[in-house]
Amino acid sequence: MDKTIGRTRWAIAEGYIPGWSHGTGPEMASHETACLLNASDQDAQVRITVFFTDREPVGPYRVTVPARRTLHVRFDQLKEPEPIPVATPYASVIESDVPIVVQHTRLDSRQAELALLSTIAFAADG
Repeated sequence: MDKTIGRTRWAIAEGYIPGWSHGTGPEMASHETACLLNASDQDAQVRITVFFTDREPVGPYRVTVPARRTLHVRFDQLKEPEPIPVATPYASVIESDVPIVVQHTRLDSRQAELALLSTIAFAADG
């Protein structure tokens, strides 16, 4: 049974990777994550384009989310076509060739009392 849910275009209007962290190791370093759920029966080919306030967009960054799987994409680990700059506001558009669900999560560990927030991204029609 096909369990396709979601949309093919999503937007995360707010992004920011702090320039430093109080946390140790990669798991506690401040970061942004796009959590991608592909509940369909075919692999999802996903493109991420990143927008800035003062320069042209960068992308696409490309990832594959296997069928019936989830993938957590950390923006601080995106390298091609170029790393996402730290301490710089950005937004992103996520496009997939099959419907997926996108959730945005931020870990901010600039203080010892770290903050974690998570929200569903904006799902676009079409």
